[in-house]
Amino acid sequence: MENSNSSIEGNNLRVRKLELSDKSKGFLELLRQLTVCDSVSDKEFEDRFKEISMYGDDHVICVIEDEISGKIIASGSVFIEKKFIRKCGKVGHIEDVVVDAGSRGMQLGKKIVGFLADHARSMGCYKVILDCSDGNKVFYEKCEFKKKEIQMVKYFV
Repeated sequence: MENSNSSIEGNNLRVRKLELSDKSKGFLELLRQLTVCDSVSDKEFEDRFKEISMYGDDHVICVIEDEISGKIIASGSVFIEKKFIRKCGKVGHIEDVVVDAGSRGMQLGKKIVGFLADHARSMGCYKVILDCSDGNKVFYEKCEFKKKEIQMVKYFV
């Protein structure tokens, strides 16, 4: 399979919000490169898309599309948590950042993270946070994040 780098290197790739039609452009397949992502019917995708859309700017999923192949090659999301601390402040939570294996090394992840962090700032957040593996620590440091504390998790499934 041809590396998709060659088809998009010259393009001015832009980050945009997820659209309903992105399911057919490989959005779920891209997420499978990150974590478990079971098959989702068109109806389930549409229902979840509409549900997330109801949150407006408080939950944003963004993508980068390779306009030549028509495939989604990068994605990430941010949701805004409203708090009582810090004068009823807000915190942005970045999640699910992924770049297609064939499109890595082109600064797309940095574009996605920058878009999401800028969105959180524009929403009045006093900080934006994320969890990552040790293997991704250097990448996020290049995106101006710094290590703070540790992550804990409890899975229910």
